[in-house]
Amino acid sequence: MSWGTELWDQFDNLEKHTQWGIDVLEKFIKFVKERTEIELSYAKQLRNLSKKYQPKKNSKEEEEYRYTSTRAFLATLNEMNDYAGQHEVISENMTSLITGELTRYVQELKQERKSHFHDGRKAQQHIETCWKQLEASKRRFERDCKEADRAQQYFEKMDADINVTKADVEKARQQAQLRHQMAEDSKAEYSSTLQKFNSEQHDHYYTHIPNIFQKIQEMEERRIVRIGESMKTFAEVDRQVIPIIGKCLDEITKAAESIDHKNDSQLVIEAFKSGFEPPGDIDFEDFTQPMKRTVSESSLSNSRGDGKSELKFGGKSKGKLWPFIKKNKPPPPPPASASPSAVPNGPQSPKQQKEPLSHRFNEFMTSKPKIHCFRSLKRGLSLKLGAGPEDFSHLPPEQRRKKLQQKVDELNKDIQKEMDQRDALTKMKDVYIKNPQMGDAASVDHRLAELGQNIEKLRLEAQKFEGWLAEVEGRLPMRNEQARRQSGLYEAQNTSAVNSCAQDRESPDGSYTEEQSQETEMKVPATDFDDEFDDEEPLPTIGTCKALYTFEGQNEGTISVAEGEMLYVIEEDKGDGWTRIRRNEDEEGYVPTSYVEVYLDKNAKGLRVLGVKQAASSNSEEN
Repeated sequence: MSWGTELWDQFDNLEKHTQWGIDVLEKFIKFVKERTEIELSYAKQLRNLSKKYQPKKNSKEEEEYRYTSTRAFLATLNEMNDYAGQHEVISENMTSLITGELTRYVQELKQERKSHFHDGRKAQQHIETCWKQLEASKRRFERDCKEADRAQQYFEKMDADINVTKADVEKARQQAQLRHQMAEDSKAEYSSTLQKFNSEQHDHYYTHIPNIFQKIQEMEERRIVRIGESMKTFAEVDRQVIPIIGKCLDEITKAAESIDHKNDSQLVIEAFKSGFEPPGDIDFEDFTQPMKRTVSESSLSNSRGDGKSELKFGGKSKGKLWPFIKKNKPPPPPPASASPSAVPNGPQSPKQQKEPLSHRFNEFMTSKPKIHCFRSLKRGLSLKLGAGPEDFSHLPPEQRRKKLQQKVDELNKDIQKEMDQRDALTKMKDVYIKNPQMGDAASVDHRLAELGQNIEKLRLEAQKFEGWLAEVEGRLPMRNEQARRQSGLYEAQNTSAVNSCAQDRESPDGSYTEEQSQETEMKVPATDFDDEFDDEEPLPTIGTCKALYTFEGQNEGTISVAEGEMLYVIEEDKGDGWTRIRRNEDEEGYVPTSYVEVYLDKNAKGLRVLGVKQAASSNSEEN
């Protein structure tokens, strides 16, 4: 089966078909090129998607990736990044192995096709030229034969006419012979031309054209084979990355199977465990005691002060649950209890007259432990409204220990890094000393001195944090024993009055630690019932306020108010945007200053000074 023998007369159709074949090849090249663009775009989108959900450095998201589920998600993102890389490999391989190769092949194919069809047209032009020569020779032979026939007829006519001279007859005879000779020559030429044409035609249709068409056929078959091989390469490029893509998918599956819900639950405990013990049972407090007193045994002012003291004691007992219930402390809430409740002092006989309110207020202002506690609370307020302290003492014990440990580890890493740099510079200096031509040894002395100073600073910093860490780790184990002592001692001495302050629990920045206070105002057994917040006299009222808007006090130390509600002001805005108010003896807290309209009593400050002086005079009279 050959195009040269079967399609000897289909030169034009073969030319159209081969051009169509090249168009098909170019169409396939365009298809592959668009596929590579799609693969690149897909890979880029996958990389952007993976990058979008990657945790930001030094952000809160980075801490979330300690859980197995989030680590599995991170592994999935990384594998998707590798997955995108395989699609880039597909695009690169298709571009180099298919698009580039076929583009060069198409250019060669066009040149080869042009050459073959040029030869074919040249052969056709040659056979057409031979045909024209044959036609011309034929027409000349025909014309000469006709001229010879007419000349013969003219000679015969002249020869038969008796009136014609012999010379004219001889002339006609010679002319007839000449025409016959010309006809014979034309015949010989025509015969020769015909033989030559037949030979050329035979060579054209049985040799030249078949050879040219055979080359065109081979060219077309090579094109078909080449496009088939390219299609196989198209599939092979995908197949080559399938194992790697499968490995990526296997890694994603492995990451998913590595998720441990129990471990994640334990991590939640470690992340948010405060180290505090749950609050114990709340003891019953007898509010009927003031009712048993007689008018003769206590003055009106004393009874009023005692009743308020007892009520306040009960109210603060309930209020002291907030440190344990509300662990999440959104910044910047004010402290919940800046004035600890008062606990009655002295003998527990219901008929014994209690100390006046002014005396108790005087004790609050003059007692060293209480002033210490008050200063602690004020510093605690500033810490809540500003940045956290350096020793993380504003955090619960367990969280504080973790933060301190983390800080110590970071400092140790920085120290090691600086020491490595110092060692490297020391070696460099030794090399410079041995080989002065390599550099000046004195040029690194300044940097070595800086590194030494940095290392010393970091070591001092690390020692400071290690001291705080040792302090916290030394206190945490005592917590359970303290809690048991607190509960048992309070039940045994339910009638005893305690007025202690958590001064020994105060860290240098003003926040609380877990040590038990050893100082008391009265020489009575010290209890740990008020280890978290000590009870003191309530702050006096310095004015009133009206709520302009409704405020939901959901944070620690705040109080909810309704629009239009009238309340008492017990502490002005200190510049932090919060005002301390009281609804009744059991409810007080902070509200935003912008939410209330304050009406301060002009004599409030004078009354407070007067109360202090009265308390001082009362103490001097009793002494």
